[in-house]
Formats: sequence, structure tokens, C-alpha cells
Amino acid sequence: MVISMKKFICLHLLVFSGRGRTWCSKADYLLFTCRNGKSFTALLIYVDNINITGNDLKAISTLKQFLHSHFQIKDLGDLKYFLGIEVSRSKKGISISQRKYTLEILKDGGILGAKPVNFPMEQNIKLSDTGEFLRDPSQYRQLVGCLIYLTITRLDIMYSVHVLSQFMHAPHIPHMEVALRVLRYLKGAPGQGLFFSSQNDLSLRAFCDSDWAGCPMTCRSTTGYCIFLGSSLVSWRTKRQKTVSLSSAEAEYRAMTG
Repeated sequence: MVISMKKFICLHLLVFSGRGRTWCSKADYLLFTCRNGKSFTALLIYVDNINITGNDLKAISTLKQFLHSHFQIKDLGDLKYFLGIEVSRSKKGISISQRKYTLEILKDGGILGAKPVNFPMEQNIKLSDTGEFLRDPSQYRQLVGCLIYLTITRLDIMYSVHVLSQFMHAPHIPHMEVALRVLRYLKGAPGQGLFFSSQNDLSLRAFCDSDWAGCPMTCRSTTGYCIFLGSSLVSWRTKRQKTVSLSSAEAEYRAMTG
């Protein structure tokens, strides 16, 4: 559920006091969880908004009453839209996407009338720091920044955005051309996102891969991985390896340990 708040000073001291075992996430310091027996409640804060979820409706209701006793809050009901992320529910599960946000990026980039392409980046393309500089690099930086936020729900552009983000300090014309190609790819399916099934075996599976010396400037390899909880994709990342691998096998081993 989404709750709008006017104030949340010292909220982490108030929300879960005396309500079972509580934690503040080390990955996100605005994420708080509370476990009391089989009851589990999670609370995520962003500016003046809060998302509350859990497996105990009574505990959630008690938490909202507790918050209301300290702050004047407004309950907006089930989560449908939050920070550009659209949420829809059915008996089969929960689907999240950034369709509206994607269309705004396409509009700002002037790509709404362009012909879509089937993949975000040409195969075996090697971007480097050569070519003519962009006259206005701020446009490139803004575009890539928007694409980075879009990777919250779009695993399919993660690698392309990873490559483009390496040239934020001094973008060249070829970099901008690839960025615009990513937009043309997004135009083909702006509403694509993630689906979390309501029927899962909850088994954790991870997949990883890497290229070998894929970066023409550093000769370092790039690692990519994705993690599934049952059939639902829950985590993914693309990153450049810290050291140079001397073989493709070494690059693969580094991908598994990274």
C-alpha cells in the first residue's frame, strides 16, 4: 500500500518500536522490516511516500494506525504507481513495468515516430573513446541517466546501458547513435516489464556469463548475471571485471566468483 506523509523525522525509531524483531536493510537504509513469529512486514520510504507490504493484514492495519497517531497520513490503497513504476495484479501474480516513463523518454528523444528495431545494440560492436565529440554532452548524459533508471524493470537493455554509461564524461557522436538505437528498440515494446508469479517453488537459481577482453580500451572482460526465485527474475547486473583475464575460461571463472 502507498501512504503519503508530511513528515517522517525519526520514523525508523517510531514505526517498529516494540513490534517484534526489526531490521534496517544494509542495501537500502530506507527499507525497514519487522518479523514477529510468522508475521512479516516491510516498509519502504521515499521522500513523503511509504510502501507497506507483508503477509499479515492485521499487522499492516496496526502499523498504519500507529503511523497515523504520530503523523497525519493518507492511505491511497493498493500500490498501482510509484516512482515511474506501474504495478498491476491478477490471480496469476504481479506485473511491474515502466511504460509511461518509457514513453516520456521516447518523446523527449524525438523517437515516437521512428521505426523500431529488434535489438538494442549491434552484435560485436566495440565502442571506444574515438570519434567526434558531441557539441552538447548534457543531452547524452540526461538520456543515459534515464535509461539507467529504466533498467529497474528492463533487463534486456542492461548491457547496452552499461556500455553507454562508461562514456558519460566525454561522449562522442557514435555513443549518441547507439543510445538513440536503444530508444528505437524500446519503442517496439514500451510496456515490457517483469512478472512475479503467485505460484512458485521458491528455488533460487543463478546464471552468469562473460565475454573475453570485450573492452577495446582496457582489454577487461564484462560479466553478466541474473538470479531467479522460482520463475521470477529478482536480481541482475552487468559489470566490467576488475582485472584482465588471460583466457575466456578465466573470464568465465571470474564471472562465477564475482
